[in-house]
Amino acid sequence: MINATQPREQNLKSPVLPDNDWRLLLRLLPYARRSGKLFFLSFGLLIPLAIANAVQPLIVGQAISKIRNEKTWDFVSNLSMLDGLNILTLLLMATVVVRLILTAVQGYTSQRIGQQITADIRNDLFDRVTSLAVRFFDRTPVGKLITRLTNDVEALGDVFTSGAIGIVSDLFSIVVMIYFMFRLQWQIALVLLIMLVPVAALVIYFQQEYRKANYRGREELSALNSMVQENVVGINVVQLFKREKYNAELFRTVRDRYINEIDKTNFHDSAVSATLEWISLVAIAAVLWLGGLMVLNKTLDFGTLSAFILYAQRLFEPLRQFAEKFTAIQSGFTSVERINDILNEPIEIQDIDPAQSEHLTHIDSASQGEIRFEHVWFAYKDDDYVIRDLDFTIKPGEKIALVGPTGAGKSSIIRLLCRLYEPTKGRILVDGVDIKNIAQAELRRYLGVILQDGFLFAGNVRDNITLGESYPEAAIIQAAKSTNIDRFITQLPQGYDTQLRERGANLSAGQKQLIAFARSVIRNPRILVLDEATASLDVGTEALIQDALDRVIIDRTAIIIAHRLSTIRNVDRIFVLKQGTLLEAGTHDELLEQGGLYASLYQLQMLGT
Repeated sequence: MINATQPREQNLKSPVLPDNDWRLLLRLLPYARRSGKLFFLSFGLLIPLAIANAVQPLIVGQAISKIRNEKTWDFVSNLSMLDGLNILTLLLMATVVVRLILTAVQGYTSQRIGQQITADIRNDLFDRVTSLAVRFFDRTPVGKLITRLTNDVEALGDVFTSGAIGIVSDLFSIVVMIYFMFRLQWQIALVLLIMLVPVAALVIYFQQEYRKANYRGREELSALNSMVQENVVGINVVQLFKREKYNAELFRTVRDRYINEIDKTNFHDSAVSATLEWISLVAIAAVLWLGGLMVLNKTLDFGTLSAFILYAQRLFEPLRQFAEKFTAIQSGFTSVERINDILNEPIEIQDIDPAQSEHLTHIDSASQGEIRFEHVWFAYKDDDYVIRDLDFTIKPGEKIALVGPTGAGKSSIIRLLCRLYEPTKGRILVDGVDIKNIAQAELRRYLGVILQDGFLFAGNVRDNITLGESYPEAAIIQAAKSTNIDRFITQLPQGYDTQLRERGANLSAGQKQLIAFARSVIRNPRILVLDEATASLDVGTEALIQDALDRVIIDRTAIIIAHRLSTIRNVDRIFVLKQGTLLEAGTHDELLEQGGLYASLYQLQMLGT
C-alpha cells in the first residue's frame, strides 16, 4: 500500500518545468501536421471573424453620430436619417450573421482537430506502453499509467480545441481592434494600449503559477488513482484484515494534498479573471474621462466616444478568453510533460533489423528445441544479481525441472528465456541462435508459456484461446480436447461463444488455467514452459492438466517450475537453484543419493505430507 505519510518515490520521472513552452509545442507538431488542411481552414477564418468583430463598434458609433447629426461615413451622410439608420442596421446584422456562421464553423473545426490529435496521441501512447519492457511495469503503479492514458490525454485535446487556435484568434482580434482604434482616434487608443501591458504581465505571472500548481495537482491525482486501483484489486485483503479505516485515512491524506494543489490552481485562475474584470472597468472609466473632455472641447464626436466605450469593453474580452484558453494550454502542457515521460521512456527490448534477424523453423523435429544459457548474469536493479553465471544446455525434447527455495531465480530464468528481460551479461541461445537475433513475435510463438495465474481478457472463450489470431474452428476444438477443457466448454451457456467477464470472473481458477493451457497448445510450440502452472489448482483439475501435459510434452522440450517435488520425479533432469546459481543437476534418484539441497527439500516435503 502507498504510505501517504511519507514522501513518495516518483516511479515516473517528474521533470523540471521547462524555461519555455516551445519545446513542448514542437513535440506536438507532428500530430498537428496530420490535420494540416483543417488547421489552414481554422486559421483562415480568423481574418473575417476579427474584422466582423472590430467593425461592429464603428457601425454603432456611426449610428449614434447619424442621430446626433455628426460627421459620418460618406455613403451614410447623404442619406436621410431613416435610410441611414436602416443601412447601418443591416450592416450590423450582416456582421452578426457572419460572426455566428464563422464562429460555428471554426468551433467545429477546432474540436475536430483536437479530437483527431487526442486519438493519435492516445494510439501512440498505448503502443508505447505495450512495447515497454516488463521492468518498466515493475516500478510503475497501474493507477499512474491509467491517469496518463486518460486524464492527461484528454487535457491535450484542449490545447488545440480551445487553446492554441483560440489564443491565435483572440490575439488576432486584439490586433485588428487596436488597428481600427488608432485609425479612429490615436490618443484614446494609446491609453487603452498602454493599459494592456501591465494586464498582460499579470496574466503571464498568474498562468505560470497556475502551471506549477497544476503539475503538482496531476501528480497527486495519479497517487489517488493508484490508491483506488490498489484497494479495489486487493479488496479481499483489505476486508479480511480490517484495513478499511486505515486505508481510508491514507486516502484522505492524499486527497487533502490533491485538494490543496487544486485550490492553488483555482486561486491563480480566479486571480486572472478578477484582474481582467477590474482593469476592464478602469479602462471604460478612462475612456469616459478622456473622451468626455474631448467631447466638451469639441475635438471628438459623441458617436466616436460611444465606439471607444464599446472597444474598451471588447478589447478586454479577448484578453479574458485568452487567459481562460491559456489556462487550458498550461494544463495541456502539464499533460504533455507527463506523457513525454512515457513516450521518451526507452524501449529496452527491441528487435534488430529484419534483414539481420535469424529465424526458427516450426517444423516438428526431434532436433528442435535446444536451449543454452552461456554464462548468464542478471540483475533487476544495479548489481544486485538474482542470476549468477548460469551455464547449461537443455537438449531438444528434454524435460527439465527447476527447483529451489523462494528467490532462487527460477521465474527469472523463464523471463530471460522469453526475453521479457535482457541478460546483464552472457547470452541465451535457442537452437543455436541468440534470442536477441530472433524477432520477439517469432520467439514467443516458438515458446509456449503457462503461468500460475491464467489471465483472461474480457471476451468469449474462443477469443481467449486464439488471442486475436486466425485459427480454423477445428484447430480450436482440437486444442480444447488435447487439454481436457472441451468438456466444460460445451457445458457453458453459449459454448465457445460464452462471454467472459473481466479477468474471467465467471470461471473457476481451474477453468481459467485450462483455457490458458489451450492458448499455448494451439500455437504448437517447440518449447513448453510451466511456471507453477498447477500450484493453485484442486486435485481434480490438476489431474486433468497433468493428463494433458503427459500427451502434449511428447517430442517437445519442457521446462517445469514446481514447488511440489513429487510431481517432477519423472523428468529427465532437475536443476537445483539457490540465490541465482546452479547448485545441483541430475535425475530425482541421483539427487537424492547426493544428499544435497534437493534431498533436504524433498525430505522436508515428505515430512509435511
